[in-house]
Amino acid sequence: MPISSLPSGYGIGTFGKAAYDFADFLKASGQKYWQVLPLGPTSYGDSPYQSFSTFAGNPYFVDLDMLIEDGLLNQEDVLSRDWGSDPRHVDYGKIFENRLEVLAIAKSRGWERDRTEVDAFVQENDRWLKQYTGFMALKRLNNMSAWTEWKNNGESSEDKERIREDIELFTYIQFLFFKQWNKLKKYINDLGILVFGDLPIYVAMDSADVWSEPELFKLGKDFVPEVVAGVPPDYFDENGQLWGNPIYNYEKMKSTGYEWWIRRVGAATKLFDMIRFDHFRGFASFWEVPYGDETARNGHWVKGPGMDLIGTLTNWFHGTAFVAEDLGELTPDVSQLLEESGLPGMKVLEFAFGSDADNDYLPHKYTRNCVCYAGSHDNAPLRLWREQEDPEAIAFARKYLGINDEEGFNMGVIRGGMSSIAATFITQMQDWLELGEGCRMNCPGNPYGNWQWRILPEEINEDLSAKILEITKRYGREADIIKR
Repeated sequence: MPISSLPSGYGIGTFGKAAYDFADFLKASGQKYWQVLPLGPTSYGDSPYQSFSTFAGNPYFVDLDMLIEDGLLNQEDVLSRDWGSDPRHVDYGKIFENRLEVLAIAKSRGWERDRTEVDAFVQENDRWLKQYTGFMALKRLNNMSAWTEWKNNGESSEDKERIREDIELFTYIQFLFFKQWNKLKKYINDLGILVFGDLPIYVAMDSADVWSEPELFKLGKDFVPEVVAGVPPDYFDENGQLWGNPIYNYEKMKSTGYEWWIRRVGAATKLFDMIRFDHFRGFASFWEVPYGDETARNGHWVKGPGMDLIGTLTNWFHGTAFVAEDLGELTPDVSQLLEESGLPGMKVLEFAFGSDADNDYLPHKYTRNCVCYAGSHDNAPLRLWREQEDPEAIAFARKYLGINDEEGFNMGVIRGGMSSIAATFITQMQDWLELGEGCRMNCPGNPYGNWQWRILPEEINEDLSAKILEITKRYGREADIIKR
């Protein structure tokens, strides 16, 4: 359940009352995990996997009602804005137009009042915060263009003053983000629920991360990438997926003892109790595409850092629970890395019933050390999957899982995951609600129209909670927690 998908009156989910209510809903439903998408500030295509910083938080998640309660905003500041009219979908254009302006009002009222707390926050997060706020200030000075296209470095006195003001603004926004998130996370944890977060394997080219430390990436003349990231043709796209992220200079990173990765994962451990390594197979070998190609077809596999990096991270953060997103084209080196790391991998039920009737996603093939999903945020909700998938695959799923009309298709698939040996089972909220068309979170390979789905307030109710609790208790899952 992404934070962005929570209900709110201001166009997108936040760390406000609806998040606390949802945590209470999870507690009443016997749940132990709340999995969220990355929390970074979104850039190209509104994707949480294309962020302006791998360390910073998304300004959109700062709750405006809490700022009103804190005296930083008044009702008119927020109600006078157009946040979009569709409660089911985020209108990112409206959010982009209005959110920073409203947060700037909050900053004007709170900067001096909260100065002691802000200074302590700056001191604790000095390195990444200085990089991020400086990057955003220069980006705004250059009309939000990519940093490789910047012409204005802020030499005039007028520009220097604007940069100073924007650095203060983005500093204060990050202060508010982490203040609200830390309070919410403590509330969630006090309910006995762990926050399961995602660490994207790559960072965006247009980010403070690449701008401030370009030597850590494969960049050529004028900082133009030599190669970019993607995946080959697969289940989702016959042309592959051209992500466009810069590729890491792993030789340089290794020479520093993977210091950047340690900083990065260290920041993630402050946000989450459990962390999923996105695109885990990329640590074994990754798909490298020549810069300028229009599809990912012409890429090739390159050996990744493997256990040299994964072992460094799991040893450094011993006690932190990690999960490997081991999806995609799984070659022997990926299986070997998963085995050597000891991390639980992912099993997706929507992948289990295709033409290969004996694949490893079928529940009888599971080992306990895995996390089973009905489908992830990259998959269609179960109802839409049932409608779009090959009828033979759906017939096989019905037969294999023993689904009947009284139980219903969605609950039959959920039962299949709940009753499996997998240590943990996770389901999208859309699947509990039996939502289909228009409620998919992401369609890989399609750069637009994703990350928009939102739940409606009335859909989070006691009847659904009781339904979830019953099947969770039926299969003894109310006490399962992954431990390394």
